[in-house]
Amino acid sequence: MLVNQENIDALAWQKMENLIPAIIQHAATGAVLMQGYMNQASLTATLATGKATFFSRSKQALWVKGETSGNFLEVQQVLTDCDNDSLLIACTPIGPSCHLGTESCFPEQKLTQQNFLSQLEQVIEQKKDEDPKESYTAHLFSRGTTKMAQKVGEEGVEVAL
Repeated sequence: MLVNQENIDALAWQKMENLIPAIIQHAATGAVLMQGYMNQASLTATLATGKATFFSRSKQALWVKGETSGNFLEVQQVLTDCDNDSLLIACTPIGPSCHLGTESCFPEQKLTQQNFLSQLEQVIEQKKDEDPKESYTAHLFSRGTTKMAQKVGEEGVEVAL
């Protein structure tokens, strides 16, 4: 079920002392980034702000992922499983998702073809905004589509040979 403000009460809050595990998944690549817990207040805040907000079991308080580091998780979609007792939250990460500075708290995930292409796209987008004197990719973008297409064609011929 797609979770929204109107159906929060339909979740099985009573099963785990009013907490529900929330799996955070990269919206573009499908990679699992982290797992946390949400109560009704944190899920309500998440849906209202668009930023992943969790319930800290150790501090017994709400915390917004990124509130101190700036590494926010921008929420794209919240789904629940068939038993309404677990959440899958698709997010766009702003910076590393793990407090150790890695993209994911599960860094040993296998890179799939879909993940590879999404990650390649992200690298190209980052390079596009760099100084054309420092980045060949940015230099190609500054020269326009025709020059980029020519370079892709040249590289394709080299691969074929």
